[in-house]
Formats: sequence, C-alpha cells, structure tokens
Amino acid sequence: MPAYFDLEALNQWLPPHLYQQYLSLVMARVGMTKRRAECFLRLWLYLLLKKNCQRQSPLKPPLTSLTFPGDWVECSCREAANIFYGDQERGSDRSAGMMLDKLVALGLIRKQFDGNCTQIELSPIPELLDPKKKPTSVPVATPDDFDPRCDAIPIANLLSNNYNWLNRNTEAVPYRIANILRDWAAQYGTGMRVLRRHDNQNPVGFYALYPTQRDSEINFFAPPSRGLHLSQVADIDPFKVALSGDPHCRAVFARSFMVEKLYQPSCQVAFLQDAQVTLAKMQQDFPNLMDMYTLIIHPSYAELARSLGFQKTGADPKLPIQWMYQAVDRFIALDIK
Repeated sequence: MPAYFDLEALNQWLPPHLYQQYLSLVMARVGMTKRRAECFLRLWLYLLLKKNCQRQSPLKPPLTSLTFPGDWVECSCREAANIFYGDQERGSDRSAGMMLDKLVALGLIRKQFDGNCTQIELSPIPELLDPKKKPTSVPVATPDDFDPRCDAIPIANLLSNNYNWLNRNTEAVPYRIANILRDWAAQYGTGMRVLRRHDNQNPVGFYALYPTQRDSEINFFAPPSRGLHLSQVADIDPFKVALSGDPHCRAVFARSFMVEKLYQPSCQVAFLQDAQVTLAKMQQDFPNLMDMYTLIIHPSYAELARSLGFQKTGADPKLPIQWMYQAVDRFIALDIK
C-alpha cells in the first residue's frame, strides 16, 4: 500500500476512466472544487486499502470500483498530508487537517479523536457507492409561487446545505434562513418561485429574484463574500429591496437558484424558462430594470450560468465564489431548451 498517491500510483489502482467517473460524481456535490474532489478520492482509496490490510485481506490493483470501508480508520494529519500532497512540493500537516475539516463540513467524511489518534469514517453516500445504479422514476414537478406559510421551512433546509460547506457556523441554520425568506416575501414576493411536486406539494427547487435599491448596487462590485447574507450571522442585509414602482431600480439580484439533483434533468429547463417569465413581469414593476447579478457558490452552477450568457465580474480572495453578470433583456430573450 503506497504511503501517498502520485499520478502513477493512482493509475495503478484506479484506471483513468474509473477515476474520472468518480471525480465527476464527487464534483457534482455542493461546495466541491476539483482539488477537494481529488483529495477526497485519494483519501477514500487510502482508507479502503488500509482497512483491508488491517483485515488481512489486501486488495490487488487495478480496482473495478471503490467500496465503503465500513468502519472507522485511523488516519493522522501526517498521513493525510502524504496522501494529499506527497507528490507535491508543498502541503503541511496543518493544511491537510484543514482539508479534512472541509471534507467534514461538506458531509463526505466524519472525524473523531479518541485521545490518542484521529479516526475517519466515510459517509455512506448512495450515488458514490453505487454509481451504476439505475435512476428511480422522478415525480412530476412544475413551477409555482413561493408560499411563505408552507414553503419557507422546506426551502430553508434545502438552501442550508448549499451554504454549510462555506463555513462551519452553527448559526447558519434553516431557522434563520426561513425568517429571511419570509421577510423577502413580505417585501416583494413576485420574484420568489418554487419547483413543486404534484403528488405531495413539496418544493424541490427555488429561485429568488431580488430587485435592489440604487444605493445597494455598489455591493455587486465588492468581494462576493459580502453577498452571502443567508449564511452570515449579521442582522443587516447589505442589499436593500426595491419596492414595486421604484423608477430608480436598475438591478436584480438572483439571490438563489437551485433544483434538487434528482429533478435537474427533467425540470431545470422549465424552471429557467419560468425565471424568464418572472423577470419579464418584474420589468412591469420596475421599468428601468436592466442589470442582473448572481453569486455563484458551486462550480456546476457556474457552468450553467455561463451557458446562459453570464460572465464573471468578480472573485473572492478567500472563498471559491464569484459574481456573474447578464443583461436582463438578453436573459429574457434567450431561447432556453
């Protein structure tokens, strides 16, 4: 069992096509970057090999799949540094420990310290453990108005998963998000829509188009982390909502757009088309609406935004998030299929 995995060792245990398959699955999760996904795969492989060695049933390369070790495995920060950075010139025990903490925050692993050593357990994530499993049938879901009485709590739970990876702040919880969503709906609810299942009426997608006052526009040119109001503890929202009829409102902030992964293939296009219709309605309330900004916190949504004509306008110096921009008229005119 190698102490670290360079490219040659990875190819020995995981053929390139299999490695790319798992890398794509991990990258699809909220909060993942390519570097985090690569570190997670290296850690998964190392823990699997180490556990099987401890059971005196060592595996032989090449593997045809990655399986779940099924138990806690000892792994020090020094081991993690060798796994993550052993084939690189930089990478300390401290940085490896920070990477482990990030993987914990992303829900990929669990970590505990028994007083002597650090132990790690992989979270049993179905789509990673059985990537060839046939997808289940998807219930019918269509766009609908956001109902602050019924939808705030379910949507807050969905959104909290998007933000928890950014920091481990325990106050970034659904309760706080639900209150913010209800406040937004009371101020201007036209731009808030859900993707609703027909069978049980549960929301499985959400977007919020938030018209901003003129004096808030400067925040779109500040570091993107300042736009993370849903995940911050600060009570003051840096973006003030514009009220219907405000002739000075020129910008709309797409504060959220998400569709549960299961529903993306069948429902995401229709939900985007619905956003176009909603934006056109908002232009009736705000005749000078012309600029559209969004805050990208997940790589897969960056790709989606680029396909819709958005362009990057600013990156954050500390977090992998970015501002993106598209003209309102051009977004509405897109032929989304």
